[in-house]
Amino acid sequence: MASKREREIDSESKEEEEFKFVSDSKRLKLVEESSPSPPPVSIANPLSGLANNYADVDEEEVYARRELNTTVGDKVNGDSQRNEHGYDEEIEEEDEEDSHDQSVGRHSRQVEVRRDCPYLDTVNRQVLDFDFEKFCSVSLSNLNVYACLVCGKYYQGRGKKSHAYTHSLEAGHHVYINLRTEKVYCLPDGYEIDDPSLDGIRHVLNPRFTREQVEQLDKNKQWSRALDGSDYLPGMVGLNNIKETDFVNVTIQSLMRVTPLRNFFLIPENYQHSKSQLVHRFGELTRKIWHVRNFKGQVSPHEFLQAVMKASKKRFRIGAQSDPVEFMSWLLNTLHADLRTSKKNNSIIYKCFQGELEVVKEVPNKQITERKENNEEQTPNDKLSDGSIERDAFVTETSRMPFLMLGLDLPPPPLFKDVMEKNIIPQVPLFNILKKFDGETVTEVVRPHIARTRYRVTRLPPYIILHMRRFTKNNFFVEKNPTLVNFPVKNLELKDYIPLPTPKENEKLRSKYDLIANVVHDGKPGEGSYRVFVQRKSEELWYEMQDLHVSETLPQMVALSEAYMQIYEQQQ
Repeated sequence: MASKREREIDSESKEEEEFKFVSDSKRLKLVEESSPSPPPVSIANPLSGLANNYADVDEEEVYARRELNTTVGDKVNGDSQRNEHGYDEEIEEEDEEDSHDQSVGRHSRQVEVRRDCPYLDTVNRQVLDFDFEKFCSVSLSNLNVYACLVCGKYYQGRGKKSHAYTHSLEAGHHVYINLRTEKVYCLPDGYEIDDPSLDGIRHVLNPRFTREQVEQLDKNKQWSRALDGSDYLPGMVGLNNIKETDFVNVTIQSLMRVTPLRNFFLIPENYQHSKSQLVHRFGELTRKIWHVRNFKGQVSPHEFLQAVMKASKKRFRIGAQSDPVEFMSWLLNTLHADLRTSKKNNSIIYKCFQGELEVVKEVPNKQITERKENNEEQTPNDKLSDGSIERDAFVTETSRMPFLMLGLDLPPPPLFKDVMEKNIIPQVPLFNILKKFDGETVTEVVRPHIARTRYRVTRLPPYIILHMRRFTKNNFFVEKNPTLVNFPVKNLELKDYIPLPTPKENEKLRSKYDLIANVVHDGKPGEGSYRVFVQRKSEELWYEMQDLHVSETLPQMVALSEAYMQIYEQQQ
């Protein structure tokens, strides 16, 4: 029988043990919640996030859809289900945004909004680069991606088990921006930062233009200053050559001089109906090139190139040199197909570049050809009065066909050297090779079958693209024609060279054109590089652009180059 004193001592020791156990469990739980535990790494395919990198996925809608599709059996089988990227659903539930999910009946957490943050001075605008694909640098996922505003790296999520949360604890970087919603958060505290000083970062992430600003672009003569102190002209910024992508750069720089096309893509509302990633990436690139508040004086077309690789099924890709004429043709046709509405087969592409040709094709008469091959007697209708050639040897077919680009044939270069043992580089006036479209000059066609064709322009587009056929392929190699084309930079009067249709009543025939872009190829065929001469309309100055290199040049230098593709603008 224990005494009263002993019973009191026993009860006190039990209370101390219970308190110690409770405090230890609380401390353990607190450590687990505060410690940076990385997400599970048992990923079946670490590149699985690349599979849908071009789908405009709304993260909140994805979470809501998963929540509504979760059955009772799923909950019984396991609370920690894996999503397509190999991460727990719990993580993504913690990473949810604070707005959209209230409407689908799930519990929402209120995010505190603060105007002041002690970590704003750690933001480093020098390292921020939003030109690259919006992928988490750890998981390679494109869902719910945040950019660290201190080091510039991309991380997924901001929940307690997310990569951004872990990075904030390990590196001490606390300010992050959601690349889709443009909201800025402080981690690990989790509150939202509302500070006007962050608006400049949002403008670089997603440049914006009002219609008034778009109308004034061609009147702006002011230079802009990058963060490194260098000056640049909006619209005249260099494009990064990622690897053998100069054929894309010269095409983009040329299209940026087409005013209606540029103005159309500067306003995203004009093409918000399109679901094509190529259209939206081209619009983003256009806005970045013409933005006046960039952090640096050049732009990297990385996201646009990824969209091109996917849309073209790797016909045009990074690391493989291609022809800018082929790329221009593919790009314009693809953009038109993605922009046109179901009711009308029209788009900004056709409004700018589409003209019309009348094609008169003379095809050999099959019956006469067969009789000649079989040595059969010719009928009286086969011969003319002098009996020399067949009257119906050719069948004439006349058709109208639209065009986005006109191909011009260059005369063959000389085969022999002159007395000075040098090859004279031949020259040809532009109006000589434009005679192909006068409706009288016959062009021999071999494929798909032998025919003689005559072309005549029946409708001129506001912007006409000319292509000089410099490269010819045979069974062994590609040969380049070095013939120089003499062309006017201003006031190209087409009606002096080719017959044009008479305009309708109350309409004026606009046949005068000014050059706005001239693409040049330097080097050997299959190798070499491309550069482009473009005009800045606000000052009517010419600039030579080759990837990141941008320099002012004289109009006389434009005409001394081996022109390969040109864009002319119709005078109003």
